[in-house]
Amino acid sequence: MKTFYSFLLLLAIAVGASAQSAEKAKEILDKVSAKTKAYPSIIADFSFKMENLQENIEEIYDGSIILKGNKYKVSLMDVDTYYDGEVLYTHMVEAGEVNITTPDPDDEETLNPATIFNIYQDGYKLNYVGDGVAEGRDVHEIDLYPTNRDKPYSRIKLLVFKDDLTLFSFRQMGKDGNNYTVIVKKMITNKQVDDKSFVFDSAANPDVDVIDMR
Repeated sequence: MKTFYSFLLLLAIAVGASAQSAEKAKEILDKVSAKTKAYPSIIADFSFKMENLQENIEEIYDGSIILKGNKYKVSLMDVDTYYDGEVLYTHMVEAGEVNITTPDPDDEETLNPATIFNIYQDGYKLNYVGDGVAEGRDVHEIDLYPTNRDKPYSRIKLLVFKDDLTLFSFRQMGKDGNNYTVIVKKMITNKQVDDKSFVFDSAANPDVDVIDMR
């Protein structure tokens, strides 16, 4: 009986610690989200790593992104992707082709990069892992676990700088063994960006084939 009560006590402590961990993680991410929303725009350079440890595969690419509200432009792996809040333009540079679509907001394949700062708010269990160091700076390490077991990934790990509450990295662990990591290398947050930046300019690219799939 004593052993049983000891088990219950340890279980209660574990549950309490888990709740406190989730609360701390949410408190930090709420601050990150609020700060990000206050920026007129975000312009960033980043690295994108794809890896499969079982197959010993690792590929790293440099990219750039412009964010303004729910609008964005991403340049990565010879593809420029524009989203003006309604229409998605996917410009495959080498192929000389741009596809125009209206994305499904629930389709994870076309997930808006801007949601990375709010993704924790719905459909995830949060866990504050602890303190760490990245690029010589102190960071918060936070794990997100999807409550939907059908998601293709099991966990998302965020590293957030402590001093200015900016995101350093976003790592998604896939159930198929493929992991994807985005590391922010440089970020500018005080520039005004014209909305034209989020629409593919056909006039400036007359040799590009436009395929409207809407």
